[in-house]
Amino acid sequence: MSDETPETPFCSAKGCRADAVWVLAWNNPKIHTPDRRKTWLACEEHREHLSQFLGVRGFLKDVVRLEEWEARGA
Repeated sequence: MSDETPETPFCSAKGCRADAVWVLAWNNPKIHTPDRRKTWLACEEHREHLSQFLGVRGFLKDVVRLEEWEARGA
């Protein structure tokens, strides 16, 4: 029997190791099909910054809480 637990997902912001709370779903239309979704994870502190980074490039498609994303089975 193992005492290991799954690793808690952490924020995608450079150098941040805080627990992820948000999923930012995005796609680069120049290289991805329209239905393809890549994801970045964000803590509370970095959600807005990462969302703006993707948003100004026209990549951001959705921002949802991690629990909701997992419940969707996405």
